[in-house]
Amino acid sequence: MRVVTAAVVLAFLCGPAFGQAQAVPQYGDMGKDKSIRQIQEEKDAEAAYRRSLGNIPEQKSNDPWGAVRGDNSAKPADKSADKPAARKAKTGSSATKTGTNAN
Repeated sequence: MRVVTAAVVLAFLCGPAFGQAQAVPQYGDMGKDKSIRQIQEEKDAEAAYRRSLGNIPEQKSNDPWGAVRGDNSAKPADKSADKPAARKAKTGSSATKTGTNAN
C-alpha cells in the first residue's frame, strides 16, 4: 500500500513539471509565422505606445538634499572674489574676549 501511495504522490508531483517541459521550444526551432493582421496589430500597438510616451510631461530632477543644502551652495565659489575681502583683525575688547562669553 505504501508503494502505491508513493507512486501516486510522485505522479502528481511530476505531472506539472512534465507539462511545462513540453512547451519549451528547442534551440533552432522556428516559431509559427505571424499573419499579416498580427503583424499590423503589433505595429499599431508600438505606434500607440510611442504616442503615449510623448504625452508624459517632463519631470524635474528630484533632489532630496535640496532643502538641507540650500540654493546658494550649488554654485561653485569664485576664489578671485574672496581675495580682496581678506579677513580683518578685530580691534578693541571684542577681539580678545575670553571666558564663557567668547565667540
